[in-house]
Amino acid sequence: MKVLFFGDVYGKPGREAVKAAIRKWVEPEGIDFIVVNGENMAHGHGILPEQAQEFFDLGVDVITTGNHAWDQKQIIPYMATTTRLLRPANYPDHPLHRLPGRGSTVVHSRRNPKLKLGVIQVMGRVFMPAIDCPFRAAEAELERLDAVGVDCVLVDFHGEASSEKQAIAHFLDGRVGAVVGTHSHVQTADERILAGGTAAITDVGMCGCFDSVIGVKKELSIQKFLTQRPVRYEPAEGPGGYGCVIIDLDESTGKARSISRIRETVII
Repeated sequence: MKVLFFGDVYGKPGREAVKAAIRKWVEPEGIDFIVVNGENMAHGHGILPEQAQEFFDLGVDVITTGNHAWDQKQIIPYMATTTRLLRPANYPDHPLHRLPGRGSTVVHSRRNPKLKLGVIQVMGRVFMPAIDCPFRAAEAELERLDAVGVDCVLVDFHGEASSEKQAIAHFLDGRVGAVVGTHSHVQTADERILAGGTAAITDVGMCGCFDSVIGVKKELSIQKFLTQRPVRYEPAEGPGGYGCVIIDLDESTGKARSISRIRETVII
């Protein structure tokens, strides 16, 4: 089975770039599943229900998020209406303040409905909010998926530190089909198959305007670094691009055959 995974989608340039990429890659590559990290779809700040629904209608199977999952308050009740919009599984939960949404899901292949992909999202703790352990949370979600039965599992690890991203990939090696990193908005050139058969990449990159600072208008980012004062970030304007990977998973073993990295600018 083949999975097309897009890194963090930043604002309208990113949304438009992903739409173009879906048209380009899905049919020629025989893609079974499309997974998108959409935590910055809404002008760089979270995701709106109508944006999530638009991408589901385009054929996206799962949307993951991250530390910006809660930026748009409208998304919280929407999370209760779908099983395919994920938030990091390791946010703390408590009976007095129940955690909205879910950290994993199961979807069926568009080409062969018998094939099932499990998707898990966890978030790192290095230079990030102090939430529960992502390693233990990933194991717990994996046990849940094993109980319901899936052919392969993909993990979106949303984290800042490259070391933490690489560590969890090795920690899960042989137990999941792929561990893909998101959050940094900068694509890394280290896609590989680990010793146990798990495909890994430290960061898939960003979908947004590449003539920017991680999707943000350059002048705003420079202003913040120069002054150290709060600056409201806005998406850069101009042609969008996308960072994604195509992962070929062996449904008979749950392990990866290959992982291919793509980074392109779209002229619309």
